[in-house]
Amino acid sequence: MQRLTTTGNATIIAYDHLPILATDPWIGDEDSAYFGSWVLSHKIPLNLKKDISNSQFIWFSHGHPDHLNSISLQRYKKNKIILPDHVGSRIFNDLNNLGFDVEILPDRKWVELSKNIKIQCITTYIQDAVLLIDICGKLFINLNDSGARSCSKYIRKISKSYIHSYVLGLAGYGDADMINFYDENDLIIKPYAATKPLVGKKLNNIARITGAKTVIPFSSFHQYQRSDSIWAQKYTTPIEAYSIGISEEINYIEPFCTIDCNDLVVNHYKPEILLIKTKRPEIFGDNYSDQLDSLDLVKIKEYFSRKEKVNAYFNFINFRVGGKDNFISMNRNSKKAITFSLPRNSLMIAIEHKIFDDLLIGNFMKTTLHNCESLYEGDGNFNFNVTKYGDNGLAETTEEIKRYLQEYKKRSGIEFIISLFEDKARDFLGRFLDSDSLTFHKIKSVYLSIK
Repeated sequence: MQRLTTTGNATIIAYDHLPILATDPWIGDEDSAYFGSWVLSHKIPLNLKKDISNSQFIWFSHGHPDHLNSISLQRYKKNKIILPDHVGSRIFNDLNNLGFDVEILPDRKWVELSKNIKIQCITTYIQDAVLLIDICGKLFINLNDSGARSCSKYIRKISKSYIHSYVLGLAGYGDADMINFYDENDLIIKPYAATKPLVGKKLNNIARITGAKTVIPFSSFHQYQRSDSIWAQKYTTPIEAYSIGISEEINYIEPFCTIDCNDLVVNHYKPEILLIKTKRPEIFGDNYSDQLDSLDLVKIKEYFSRKEKVNAYFNFINFRVGGKDNFISMNRNSKKAITFSLPRNSLMIAIEHKIFDDLLIGNFMKTTLHNCESLYEGDGNFNFNVTKYGDNGLAETTEEIKRYLQEYKKRSGIEFIISLFEDKARDFLGRFLDSDSLTFHKIKSVYLSIK
C-alpha cells in the first residue's frame, strides 16, 4: 500500500508497502528542544515511532532542534540520511563527522526513492528547504518552516501538472519565533500572537502561492515546559483554530492523518495529548545567578566580531547575565542596540556551538530593543545575519554574505530578488502598520492576487 502519514511536529512518513521516507523526526514527547523549553503537544504513537526508525531514508530540512534534534538523531544511526544542498554544507559536515551515512540531494531535481515514490528538494536562502514528494502521482508539498521563499512560482508550475496536490506548512498564531520582548521599563510587550489571527487565512495563502488544492496543518505542534518560558503557552495554537478562516475553495484536512495514495481515502487518528509538568531551568543547566567570566566574554566578542553587518548597524549588544550587564561595543555612531537577558549556560552553549537561533525561539531569553523595531530590521537584520547566514550558512562577513546570496540567486533567478523584496517590505510595513489591521491585509491580499 502506498500512503502518507503525518505525525509529531513536522514528520511525514511515506510508504511504498514499507516505510521509505521520514522527514524531520523530532521525538518531542521524549526529547525536548531549545534548551528544554519545547516539547510536543501530542505523543507520537508507538507504531509510528517504529515506522520512522524503519524508514529507509531520513530527511532533515534544517537545523532547528524541533526538526533536527540532537537527542532524537541518535535513533537513526542505521538509516540513510538525506539532506538539502544548503550553501555551506554545515549539517552535512557535522553529521558526516559524527559517522552518519549522509548524502546531499541535488537541488530542484527529482530523485527516485522507490518504485512509487520520488522526491525533489528545493533550498531557500534562509537555510531551510522545501521537499516535494510524489507518491503514485499525488503531489505533497512539504514547506515545514521555510515557506515558499524564492520558489513559489516554481512550485506552482509543478503543481499545475497534478490533479491531486497537498501542501503542508507552518501556520499558527506566531509563537514559533521570538515573542519574548520587553520595553525599556522592563514591561513585556504583548506579542502579535495574542490577537489570535485567523490561522485558516494563513493556510489559504499557503495553498494559493503553491497552487495546492488541499492544505494540512503542519510544523506547528509544540508546547512549553520551562518555568521561564511557560508564560508563552497561552500563545500556542489549538488544533481547532487551524480550520477557522479556511476558504471554501480550499480542501482542508485535519492534522494527524493517513492518506491512501491510491483511493485518496483519509483516515484520522487522535494522538494522546502530552501532559507536561513545569520544569525549572536548573534541570537544563541554567542557573540565573551564574555570571559570565572573562573567558566567556572573549568568546562572545569573538563570535560577534566577524558579523560585519551587525557591527555596522548596532551601537552595542548587551548580555544581562546573573544580574550584570556585559556590553559588546559596535558602531558608536549608531543609536540602535539590543539587550538580551538570559542564563549563562544556555548562552555559552549557543555561542560555542553557533546555535543562537535556539535562544531566540526558546522564548525564555528576554529581549529589549533600543531605538529599533525588530530583530529583522534594516541592513543589520540581526536574525538573518547572525543565525541564518552566519551560524547556519557559515557566511559572516559582508563579502561572505554577498557570495552566499549570489549562489541562491543562481538557483532561483528572479524569484530570489522578489523574495528579498518581500522580506524587506514585510519589515517596512510592520514598522508602520499593525499586521492585523485591515489596511495591512488589503495590501497583502492585493499582492498575493498578482503574485
